Amino acid sequence: MKKILNIALAASLLFLGCACTKVLDEQKPRTFYEPTFFTTEAGVQGGLTSLYRSLRLIYGLGYYYNINETGTDEYTYGWSADSNFKDADLSGAGSLTPSSSRSRDLWEMAFKTINTANGIIENATAANLDAQYIAEAKFFRAFYYFQLVQTFGGVPLDLGSGSLAFNNKPVRTSVRNTVPDVYAAILKDLEDAVKDLPDSPRKTGTATKTTARLVLAKAYLTYGWWLKNPKNIPTYPDCTRNSGEAANYFQKAYDTALAGIAEPGPFALQETFRDVSLGSNDRNSEIVLYADHTDQSELYNESSFGWSNGNPPENFAGWMVIWNYSGDMKIKTDEGKEINPVQREAIQALGRPWTRMAPTVEALSKFTDARDSRADGTFTTVFRGNWQKGNSQAPYCIGANNLHINQNEPVLSFLFNATNDASISYAKGNALVGAGVKAGRADFVYDINMINRRVYPALWKLGPYRTDNGSGLGSPNGASTRPFNILKFSEFYFIAAEAAVMGATGAKSAKDLLAVIVKRAGKWTFSNAANAPVSADNGDAMVADMPATIDINYILDERMREYFGDGFRWLDLVRTQTWKERASVYHIGDDYEKVPSPHARTIEDYMYLRPIPQNQINGLVMDEADKAAYQNPGYPTK
Repeated sequence: MKKILNIALAASLLFLGCACTKVLDEQKPRTFYEPTFFTTEAGVQGGLTSLYRSLRLIYGLGYYYNINETGTDEYTYGWSADSNFKDADLSGAGSLTPSSSRSRDLWEMAFKTINTANGIIENATAANLDAQYIAEAKFFRAFYYFQLVQTFGGVPLDLGSGSLAFNNKPVRTSVRNTVPDVYAAILKDLEDAVKDLPDSPRKTGTATKTTARLVLAKAYLTYGWWLKNPKNIPTYPDCTRNSGEAANYFQKAYDTALAGIAEPGPFALQETFRDVSLGSNDRNSEIVLYADHTDQSELYNESSFGWSNGNPPENFAGWMVIWNYSGDMKIKTDEGKEINPVQREAIQALGRPWTRMAPTVEALSKFTDARDSRADGTFTTVFRGNWQKGNSQAPYCIGANNLHINQNEPVLSFLFNATNDASISYAKGNALVGAGVKAGRADFVYDINMINRRVYPALWKLGPYRTDNGSGLGSPNGASTRPFNILKFSEFYFIAAEAAVMGATGAKSAKDLLAVIVKRAGKWTFSNAANAPVSADNGDAMVADMPATIDINYILDERMREYFGDGFRWLDLVRTQTWKERASVYHIGDDYEKVPSPHARTIEDYMYLRPIPQNQINGLVMDEADKAAYQNPGYPTK
């Protein structure tokens, strides 16, 4: 089969059942879909299963996760980073090119899936099959085109057989449509999906009216920003933008988001922020779309439970943001033997460390309000001793100030609310992994202003949750068996608030909408840091401290606190055209016992579009001028 932008013959997908038969039934694996396959209900359902399975090929893929986080105001590269992460950081450690950009993972997967959706829509419509099935396919087609247009600008709607038509023959040419062309297709599909999808999912995790409405609201919002273009960020292919139309799309975003809140179907906010990401509470009412996995069957999980090499469809994004706690920390037992007090364990607070990505000081500084539960519900801030599950039965270890640390007690803690605490001693050689010593504490500590590329808070949100660990360490080297969350119901509030800031009007102000989120953030029922139940409600006090006027910077700060590390930050900064101002400089230490220093990024306007993957350019059979013109300006063409 000839290679053609990885677009042609795009229906050649294998599809398996997702987490279990209660979700989507496993079908006979196929290597190719003929159009007639989609003229039967069984064929359509099989094709739809492959669309849901496609989510695993991108969401949870650590390298795609990286390209949407590293280089933003949330993450930089970590101590063990390879070129994938250094290239994305844009700070001089690497160079982002059409050959190195991991946005290629989206390009290579999305068009295959879009073509499968084309086949379902085209043939199921002709066969007069249930409109609900067609609406699911339209949702996926629009969803992936939305990711593509945000990332690359205008992309091809014709995959070889006509605009939005199913293609089953090799094609070695391609023409990119303009951004307005692509949005016209996206918005039409999503509007149809909102009309025809059911209120409740036909299977656990399948698309509903709310799912489509959430993406539609965000597409309206993003297109409104693109039309307004307040900082004159270039687009490609060249086309006219009518900034006067932006207000209409901001209003549509606002109205659609409020409709989603008013008519939620089975979706709702969780009681506390921690509940949203709690492993034992996965697939909860706040999660509108996820890429599913399971620890009940390796077949349906599509990866080993015991070991993983980091390839899709595995969910291994969470490894990227965990420092090497199980190798770098060493302290002595009661008998003077040096051990690793925190063993690698398959629990949500720990997991498999790769140290590829590290949060910036600026990012962690957004989480210093002790009343707010979101630092505790986002990061692993306390690393507890578990050595007795490993190779030592020592009753205690010797911690800071020569105090004893018992099993399950803190060995290392990150202090979010002790900014530049002068009472912490970071004297060289006196502490674990460059950490500090604080009087009266047995655990070693890090003020978050002292983090480095080797040691930093891990991301609790993406940590593993397993039901098969028994009393031991479990299988921490396997990929996560948790679903990767893609869409959250809470985003309706943020979309409407952002649209209101951009001029939309209605019954609720931006402050009214975000107050719901802020109030929830103040409620605690459990503390991960203390590993104990807690009852506190600081919501009203936090709402009272909100600014009288909400602006985009406040919304982006709140989006960070709510969605830190979810894998979408670059898209937020690109949409709002704030990437350069928020991420051009960041602070972090380069190694143990190194005080964080400033690092500058070079973020040019053309970088607001990622490069078209070089291997796709190489696959075109077109003259060299046309091939060069296919690439986004600013990037090398060979």
